[in-house]
Amino acid sequence: MLLIRVLSPNIHFFYGTYQLTKAQPQHKPSSAINHNFNHYYHPDDPDWHWLEDAKDPKVSDFLLAANAQHAEWFRPLEPLAEKLYEGHLARRELAVTGLETALDHFTFWTVTDADQDYPCWWRYPNGQPEQRECFFNLPERAAQHEFFDIGDMALPADEQWLAWTEDTQGDERFSLWIKRLPKGSAHCLLKDIGPGLCWAEDQTDTGATLLFTRFDATQRPDSVWRLPLAFDQDTATALPEALVYREADPEFWVGVGKTRSRQWLLIESASKDTSEVLLLAAEAPDSPLDCLHPRQPGVEASIEHRPGFFYRLHNQQSAHFQLDVIEESRISQADAWQTLIEHNNDTTLEGVDAFSWGLVIAERDHQQAQVYLRRLVLDQQHKATVDERLALPETPCSQLLEDAPHFDTTQLRLREESFTQLPRWVELDLATLERRVIKTQPLHGDLQPEHLISQRIWATSHDGEKVPVSIVMRADLAGQALPTLLYGYGAYGEPLDPWFSIARLELLSRGIAFAVAHVRGGGERGEPWYLDGKMANKENSFHDFLAARNALVSEGVSLADRILACGASAGGLLVGTCLNRAPQAFCGAVLDVPFVDVLRTMQNPELPLTTAEYSEWGNPADASVAERIQGYSPIDNIAPRHYPAIWIEGSWFDTRVSYWEPAKYYARLRQCQQGEAPIMLHTDMSSGHGGASGRFKAWREAARQDAFILWALGRTETE
Repeated sequence: MLLIRVLSPNIHFFYGTYQLTKAQPQHKPSSAINHNFNHYYHPDDPDWHWLEDAKDPKVSDFLLAANAQHAEWFRPLEPLAEKLYEGHLARRELAVTGLETALDHFTFWTVTDADQDYPCWWRYPNGQPEQRECFFNLPERAAQHEFFDIGDMALPADEQWLAWTEDTQGDERFSLWIKRLPKGSAHCLLKDIGPGLCWAEDQTDTGATLLFTRFDATQRPDSVWRLPLAFDQDTATALPEALVYREADPEFWVGVGKTRSRQWLLIESASKDTSEVLLLAAEAPDSPLDCLHPRQPGVEASIEHRPGFFYRLHNQQSAHFQLDVIEESRISQADAWQTLIEHNNDTTLEGVDAFSWGLVIAERDHQQAQVYLRRLVLDQQHKATVDERLALPETPCSQLLEDAPHFDTTQLRLREESFTQLPRWVELDLATLERRVIKTQPLHGDLQPEHLISQRIWATSHDGEKVPVSIVMRADLAGQALPTLLYGYGAYGEPLDPWFSIARLELLSRGIAFAVAHVRGGGERGEPWYLDGKMANKENSFHDFLAARNALVSEGVSLADRILACGASAGGLLVGTCLNRAPQAFCGAVLDVPFVDVLRTMQNPELPLTTAEYSEWGNPADASVAERIQGYSPIDNIAPRHYPAIWIEGSWFDTRVSYWEPAKYYARLRQCQQGEAPIMLHTDMSSGHGGASGRFKAWREAARQDAFILWALGRTETE
């Protein structure tokens, strides 16, 4: 769903000698910078709310002054950051060729040159690779902008036109473009729309229909629109667009997609805990909508289709979800749904993909905190002839179904990785169950997967609940207590399943352990795990994170005085709250675009995302909810105390966590800091919630952050 106020969990992380320093170097900002900071304080505004006025030139002055303080403090670490950056590049294959994917007429893939931030898209007619041609040059388009991000790309049935959305500021407001393939000129059709696109299946020689979403005043995708296009030889002309559906409830967002069978367009309107699904015939996008799943408070559902049948994954009977089926001819009969897979208290059904031969279901095992892909082969009477889980290469790991555009394919592409194994792509032949590795991400250097070890421990939280904690480190250091980076998220039911990071090797090689606390509020142990860490249960997330920290120490994994906490977006809320409650538990912290002004943000329904998130945090219009949120909101619980070293990142164009949240958090922390550890803020003045759009800039920023992490953990290289 688009409802998530999150940054995807992507931790930015020499294999050589190192030493444990006895004390952190005392980098202190100059008195001039301190003087400037005091100059910005308004006695009549102790909460620094004036920073919320982006039009006030003093706001950008304040952020630039904080950036200058950050740069001055960081200057002694610049050589280390450069070494980390160069080490990361040396490990990575910079020239990348993507997997080829054959559609109906052409085979498509990407090529990223070694010195480029973005890929070029290539194609050839199926079976004719000698006719390869580049049809979309993203480096060329991105060169015109300081920030550049593609929202979506879509091809119509004949694959001769490319429509895409792009964001050139970072505020997640997109423009719609189209071009004739391969060499046609790009034309902008619309501005200020949502990122997603979907072609109907009504293409003729003279035109076709695109569907897209628009925002309301709070940047909530509230409507789906139909855009007819008229084609001539080289250009596409937009005809007047028509409203397909508008959602009036401010807690609901809308999106549009298409079934793999290509027969139906699906319009979903959903809050975080309730959804409604409407149908539109793909070949007749101007036909009336049918409601296949009407909204019921607290009931979530997703829909898939095979000719003759619809499938509904829903939680009406149980939080663990079950799968129902209905004959296509009976969709108007609400009582005609039949249970295909009953709910199971030990697993959560997370997703379903339909093919001509049956279904692939994502099923999460609660006890193992592990997702399995389950294959269900159905006969003509709709009985299961095969019902089995696909084999995993190891546990825990991540196994995902990659793009499978053909409804009748019997060759599934799987993406597999773990904390110690690089991503690889496997082709699974469903007829023979033969697995063939078709691509593995390469890795250079002397720290290879066989030099790493991963383990999982279980922390006991305040109420006796067992919290999984994943750990990865160098195998030769196993059994030693190590400086540790502890990462957490714990919101929106988003799981932190195992992922490999080449950047992370720069920390592991220097004797750092990397740990993930799978706290409640996330989805690692299924839907109940999520529900037990949201709304009135949010306190469990904070208890779990601190319990994970303590377990790392008691199990001999981590040095008690060398644990650094890290969280992004809603993970910044997790870390910020734990810093207020147990600042002595950590030697440092990194908070990326942190959601830290929770109460004030949730009290402002005019901000993007706020109304859609009442079902995640609660609506503070209720005094008891406001009191509960205020009890943990990081910025509302800052007090004079010794805080550890804290690195805070913000983004000027961020529409998910407004730039002023990290800015106000920084200002109030600096006022209350009783110790000597630095509190620093860096605001990227040219990006949004996801940070830098180009890969080299993102890697360089990650290296700077990693240099701070190494400094805070007491690791310096031996020359």
